[in-house]
Amino acid sequence: MRLRFSLCALFFVLAGNQIFAQQNREIPIAKIHADTSTKKPKVDTTILSKKGKPQTDLYEVLSRLLNKNAKPAADSVTSKPVISVVPAVGYTLVSRLAIVLSGNVAFRTGPQSRVSTIVASTSYTQNKQFSIPMQTSIWSRNNNWNFIGDYRFYKYPQSTYGLGSDSRIQDDDPMDYKFIRFYENAYRRIGGNFYAGIGYMLDTHYDITDKGNIDGTVSDYERYGKSAHSIASGFNISTLFDSRNNGLNASKGAFVSLTYRSALTALGSTERWNSLMVDARKYFRFPANSENVIALWNFDWVILNGSPAYLDLPSLSWDSNSATGRGYIQGRFRGAQMFYGEAEYRFRVTGNGLIGGVVFANASTFSAQQGSKLQRIQPGFGPGLRVKLNKVSNTNIAIDYGFGMQGSRGLFIDVGEAF
Repeated sequence: MRLRFSLCALFFVLAGNQIFAQQNREIPIAKIHADTSTKKPKVDTTILSKKGKPQTDLYEVLSRLLNKNAKPAADSVTSKPVISVVPAVGYTLVSRLAIVLSGNVAFRTGPQSRVSTIVASTSYTQNKQFSIPMQTSIWSRNNNWNFIGDYRFYKYPQSTYGLGSDSRIQDDDPMDYKFIRFYENAYRRIGGNFYAGIGYMLDTHYDITDKGNIDGTVSDYERYGKSAHSIASGFNISTLFDSRNNGLNASKGAFVSLTYRSALTALGSTERWNSLMVDARKYFRFPANSENVIALWNFDWVILNGSPAYLDLPSLSWDSNSATGRGYIQGRFRGAQMFYGEAEYRFRVTGNGLIGGVVFANASTFSAQQGSKLQRIQPGFGPGLRVKLNKVSNTNIAIDYGFGMQGSRGLFIDVGEAF
């Protein structure tokens, strides 16, 4: 086991802004590091740049500061787990003190298997928000099966702002609830980069309370139908195409996922409903001979029929990655249909890959109720800084500052890319 540990004490005193630690990172399928013709392992492409310049990461920098004779860690992922851990401390006038511990584990179940990963974190804020999310992607030795899990527990005071993308920031309805998620999916390789899978999905919200709109108006939550407890339990069917060279931080290839979900009262759901999620991503280098990357993302989340509980409706930053809508607070927009697009340009600042940067822009639109029209498009944009945490898995510490409409803005801190 190799442990990579780096301490990032991040103090932010930003009047009127939010600090976010978005730990709920999906673990997409990563392309195998093996030559399909010779069956021999390839050299990890994350270690050297195209010009042959050795990369470095935060772990090596700290090791050299503490020990000038320190040798670089092994530059490959084997059956021995590679662990990256990042503790952080943050503060804003809105969220007050926040303590976060995030990390990931990368390993192989066999010499030719794809990289299996586990991402987990825990956080607690002075506003009494507590969360423990964990996501897993475990490959079989022959790469024919991929088992993907998503498990979460939240104690989560959080405001809601009504339905549709026309909702106003002034319609702030403070809520509090506890949340448990259990997702488990099994994907079978059909051929090439195509996969199909089935799974079970459970979301339960309980001890739900709200204070009503702070301006005294009737909240959309009250109009939609209040409930102290809701359950969404059922099966899903998924298809998947993945040609990326690295699932954690791709520089080329594509990813397309279709997921049909059915919540069934026979399995304990509060209401019967069905939904469809479409997740499509494309990556390519620009300029072609550089290490810089253009990343494109489309995410659509639609309720096909039925009436999910209010907190189960599509909502900004409640996708499986908790990554949509940089520039807005989580849950800022919610509705029966969500359509979202984003583009990001990722570039190196230092030749050794330790420091990089990004610029991003996104747009989202929501309908309010089932069958109603989509409302106005809400844009978001901003710059970001990247610090290489682990060059083996090509994992970065991501620090982004996003801007939205109606004065929305905030700092977003994460381990790994948004998509």
